[in-house]
Amino acid sequence: MSLPASRKLLSLCFVLCGLFLVACSGDNGGGVGGGAGPAPGPSNSLTLQPVATSTVFSSPLFLTAPIGNSSETRLFIVEQGGLIRIVDVSSGALIGTYLDLSSRVLSGGERGLLGMAFDPDYATNGFFYVYYTARATGAIAAGDIVIARYQANPPTNNVASSTETILKTVPHPTNANHNGGMLAFGPDRCLYAGVGDGGGSGDAPNNAQTKTVLLGKLLRLNPLTGNPCAFVSNNPFVLPGGDPAVWSYGLRNPYRFSFDRTTGNLYIGDVGESQREEIDVAQAPDAGRAINYGWHIMEGFLCFDPPSGCNTAGLTLPILDYTHDDGACSIIGGYVYRGTRNSSMSGTYFYGDLCAGFVRSFQLQNGKLGTQNSWPLLSPPAGQQITSFGEDAQGELYLVTQPSGLFRLVAN
Repeated sequence: MSLPASRKLLSLCFVLCGLFLVACSGDNGGGVGGGAGPAPGPSNSLTLQPVATSTVFSSPLFLTAPIGNSSETRLFIVEQGGLIRIVDVSSGALIGTYLDLSSRVLSGGERGLLGMAFDPDYATNGFFYVYYTARATGAIAAGDIVIARYQANPPTNNVASSTETILKTVPHPTNANHNGGMLAFGPDRCLYAGVGDGGGSGDAPNNAQTKTVLLGKLLRLNPLTGNPCAFVSNNPFVLPGGDPAVWSYGLRNPYRFSFDRTTGNLYIGDVGESQREEIDVAQAPDAGRAINYGWHIMEGFLCFDPPSGCNTAGLTLPILDYTHDDGACSIIGGYVYRGTRNSSMSGTYFYGDLCAGFVRSFQLQNGKLGTQNSWPLLSPPAGQQITSFGEDAQGELYLVTQPSGLFRLVAN
């Protein structure tokens, strides 16, 4: 794949940091309205507070903690190579390794141990779930996506059992990119998984628009069985017309998504192709059900295939997109802040960019894009790149960076 000189430099940077989230292609100039405007105005009321020393982690990709337990003092850090590590939320001291999946995980580039979610009843059942790209074993081919359940018994243990229950396997093409990677529980207590379109450039197989294929989708699963979830409401394609596990479609690489703890609204950071990065928002209840987010017909608010005059009927457009100007390349979706330490930020959704290193935010007002801000003091230090946001048990927000950073968002 031939890249322009500026893109080649960026590509080298991503390969070295081990998280190449972007697939480049030719320009597409057609638009359908809306779209990227100027960067939002800056605010300096938040800054980064280091949580742990830079030598503790190796290629961290995610941070999470069990919710619903105000006394929980542990942070669980997902490393790309297959380790889940625990640190103390106050001191940043390393408690130990919670689980080692390195023998099962195929890691490198966009592959690896990519996501983790705790069961809503973790305090009693000890269940948690992981999302990884697998080494070849048995019927699982190298690079296939595995969603699996593990258990800590009792849940207070700092070491989990290595016994694995596989809930879902998603065959992945030979391309190593666009694996998605996020797991999260919705307010309906179903387990949601964001799966990329299968990689390569431009989604030539049209996976994201093919409802019978699991690639390029948001899946909704029963966490006990791995079957399509039927809690509260059924998945939209249980009857003929699509794979019954599919909840939303038309996604390119939903690397990070989240549910607002208070409203149940769904926010998806969908990584773009060559021109636009986008954030999609679907409001509760049934946030995202049967929604077509448009890829590869569209990239953000731009037509992609065809490059102009695309038919937007039946598509749900992003709430915002932004260009690749000033070095931006790959959106890192975040969270709506629902903690207590920075109460003035309540209801504010934070997101970032892998290459440009910026952190920005907006508020949803009457279902539409409201107040926007940029946060210069939340950009990571030189040599660090944002790989994820994270929430602790109390809803405070964190920034995870490669090669080895972990920071808390605090008042300045």
